[in-house]
Amino acid sequence: MAGGGRVRFNVGGQVFETTTTTLANAGRDSMLGALLDSSWNVSSSGGGGVAEYFIDRNPACFAVLLDLLRTGSLHVPPHLPEKLLYREALYYGLLDHVRAARWGAFDGDRLRLAVSVPGRAPGDGTAIRAAPDGGCCVAHGGAVRVYNWMLDERRPVSLDHSQVNDAAYLDAGTLLIAARERLGKCDGGMAAFSAVSGELRHRFRVAHDRQVKSFTAGALAFDQDSSLFASCKGRLNEYGIGVWDRATGEQADFFYEPPGCALGDADKLQWLDATNALMVATLFPKADNCFIGLLDFRAKNVAWSWSEAGAAASLDDKRVLHAIAMEDERSVCVINQYDDLGFLDLRSGAGGLRWSSRSKLMNRKVPGEESCYPKLATHGGQLFSSMNDSISVFSGPEYVLTSTLRRSHGGAICDFSIGGDRLFALHNEENVFDVWETPPPPII
Repeated sequence: MAGGGRVRFNVGGQVFETTTTTLANAGRDSMLGALLDSSWNVSSSGGGGVAEYFIDRNPACFAVLLDLLRTGSLHVPPHLPEKLLYREALYYGLLDHVRAARWGAFDGDRLRLAVSVPGRAPGDGTAIRAAPDGGCCVAHGGAVRVYNWMLDERRPVSLDHSQVNDAAYLDAGTLLIAARERLGKCDGGMAAFSAVSGELRHRFRVAHDRQVKSFTAGALAFDQDSSLFASCKGRLNEYGIGVWDRATGEQADFFYEPPGCALGDADKLQWLDATNALMVATLFPKADNCFIGLLDFRAKNVAWSWSEAGAAASLDDKRVLHAIAMEDERSVCVINQYDDLGFLDLRSGAGGLRWSSRSKLMNRKVPGEESCYPKLATHGGQLFSSMNDSISVFSGPEYVLTSTLRRSHGGAICDFSIGGDRLFALHNEENVFDVWETPPPPII
């Protein structure tokens, strides 16, 4: 380019001058980066040997985006609406740059409350799920409200009065929804929807003895390769775990519920890559006695299991309310109604449960406030536990309490989810959800 690598832009009547080095930071797939490509045929004008281009867009937003390319930092003036900046970034092909500068890599001990989004649906929220790109969805009754990473609400998914039991992102553009079958109706089951338009893409079928049957789908999970899993309840005691091929959407297997193993009512499914098994957890109050097991689909057996029915009774009647396999796949963490954490050793056939009461240090129930069952999650070697109106973060090999996330209002947390380098927490009061982000590292 002429002029020693200098480029001049007239944006909405305001002139900016920069260098080809700065434009190269935008990347070849962006509008500005394309200026470095010899095949870019937009004519230029201006004297002094400096290429000049006129762009009829917002100059204030262009100044922020140009500074981002120069410094790697995003500084948005207080008077500039972020949604306007996102729109302009989309035009220039710089939306990924803005997102990367907006928040950093996820770190549970450095999370900061970014925004609280008020609920727009009546009734208590069922679940909140993080999308891989930083968006999320919130299930309310028979509808799922979907938000992109800018937290703009997309077209919701409506199931025509069928109760949503679970939701999961297969990818940033595909949402899986599990629903309850209504009495006398052939609905419910599991289906895939577009996360952008809300349109139905595929309905998953279950066949028993080569006959397609209606069913209620509960918890969802999928592995890293080719399979989808859902807990299933049929009308004729056809309880178990359904398996479908991700590519074709066709049923690939069905693990029928053996005696003493509650699978069809499972609250939690989790695929374990290293173990090549599916963790199934059926929890109180769906079951009087919690059941946790590992299913080996190759051998068609329950490779490991633990149940409160076989555990020694405690004086304070502790009940397991949620469970999650740890990332090293050596143990399962559980939590009870007293917010105690417990661990089950997956390497032990005995499956003994050891409780730790250290989480009681953060038990902060407000008198008269409605309680929600606690939830667990893991990410990046850290353990997260929701307790009333806060989320505790445990770190290190001994899972020591290292930080607490709490806001001043919103009520108890009924669900939370981690994904896209964000943590989303859904409160039971008016379905408000919080978005927690890790600040980006300083540019040195």
